[in-house]
Amino acid sequence: MNHNTPAPLSPRPLRHLVETQRRVMSGAQLKAHGVTASAISEQCRAGGPWQQLLPGVYLLHPGPPTGEERLHAVLSYAGRAQDRRRPADGVPSQPAPGEAHGAAVVPYADAMVTGLAALTLHGFVSAPPLLTLDHVDVLVPRTRRLRSTDFARLVRTSGMPAPVQLRGVPVAPVARALADAVAQLSDAGTVRRLLTEAVRGGYCEPGSVVRELTQARLLTRPHVVDAVDSLLAEGRAIAEDRLYAMVRELGLPDPLWNVDLRLPGGPHLGGVDAFWPDHAVAVELDTRAPRQDEDALWSEYARKREHLERLGITVVHITPKKLRDSLDQQATVVRTALMAAGDRDPAAYVVVLPR
Repeated sequence: MNHNTPAPLSPRPLRHLVETQRRVMSGAQLKAHGVTASAISEQCRAGGPWQQLLPGVYLLHPGPPTGEERLHAVLSYAGRAQDRRRPADGVPSQPAPGEAHGAAVVPYADAMVTGLAALTLHGFVSAPPLLTLDHVDVLVPRTRRLRSTDFARLVRTSGMPAPVQLRGVPVAPVARALADAVAQLSDAGTVRRLLTEAVRGGYCEPGSVVRELTQARLLTRPHVVDAVDSLLAEGRAIAEDRLYAMVRELGLPDPLWNVDLRLPGGPHLGGVDAFWPDHAVAVELDTRAPRQDEDALWSEYARKREHLERLGITVVHITPKKLRDSLDQQATVVRTALMAAGDRDPAAYVVVLPR
């Protein structure tokens, strides 16, 4: 074989696959396209045109891999990449509409990019560029019999989340990717920046992040706990801004903001985020995080709401996610409660104090 010539080709020309897959292929794929094991070894000889990036995964050019080629290599190693046109039953399928003859698309079964690499793909400014990462984390089922090797670091899980397709590869959702990244980080500043960007950038709600951190048993680490406290404060501030915007932009009457309610000469009834005294309507933001004391905190929320409603005060319970995803709908809920005030019995007199 001429060393400057590609290995023997199948009827589906290898050059088309090279273009489609960024020149990263597994040994099984090469074999399916007529490239023998000896031909692969010959192409990967010292100074040859190919190179082995990971066990059973090859880069079909001699230069250093790009960041995306490293992603495809890790997924090929961990995810059993398959040629769409040569399925498990061995019967080739026809090209998809608009697909050039010989082209192939490679799905990665049971694997997705997670950790810092996933956050980079999601667009996090505080996540490092792909090429600067020593490892690419890849999420796989706990039952996979593989080991981390070279720049491929396996993260095992008993429940695979639904991946997001970004830049042609399956990527873990932001909250899961954050937890997997935080598990590898010891620098408090880096952890805080990542968590803050997740919420401030609108990638996810604080509750989903804390839920993943809890499941990963990361809330025993002091630097993570401190970052989570900042995250929850950031999340609440954003939710309050959205609540202010809802009242201002969607024509609701101005309420009293952030007040405590008390019975005259009696007990403290609790704080609310917005209160319309003439209508006896209150809005309360539910910014609970799913931590170990969730049940107790929810019981406190429920007791306060029941007490206020026994006094004739309607409490509208709104989550930050609802404010983010359906602001108009939440404004309609509040407006309906205000309009219904005239049909209710007068509420008990309460004292309103700044909170």
